[in-house]
Amino acid sequence: MPLPRVRACIPARDDAGMADKDVLGRAGEDRAARYFETQGFTVLARNWRCREGELDLVVADRAAVVVVEVKTRRGEEFGHPFEAIDARKRIRLWRLGVAWASQHRDLVQGRRLRIDAIGLTGTEAATARLEHLVDVEVP
Repeated sequence: MPLPRVRACIPARDDAGMADKDVLGRAGEDRAARYFETQGFTVLARNWRCREGELDLVVADRAAVVVVEVKTRRGEEFGHPFEAIDARKRIRLWRLGVAWASQHRDLVQGRRLRIDAIGLTGTEAATARLEHLVDVEVP
């Protein structure tokens, strides 16, 4: 049985006037969403926002609802994409995930909540190296 989709709270933005890094970041989020769909997940939310911050993606399969942090980098000159997800960021992601879950209890019921990370490295999101870190540890 397919899971229902949840619309993000914030309308989609137009790429016009966005910085190159923001365009690359959005393309990375698009690629991550497609990746999860090929793995059997349903995208429930994209760029969901509340006062405390934003979730890039929320996806689900039969067993889990997954908060996904997507980090896209042109290269590793400033470190690996996963290095940007420090302890403070992981705590914030967990809190945001709980906030999302509290607003969408019907979609979470009976499923485990977890955090995953997608790291994309390359000049074009479509051809960048994609790495998937499953069940990121929260301190």
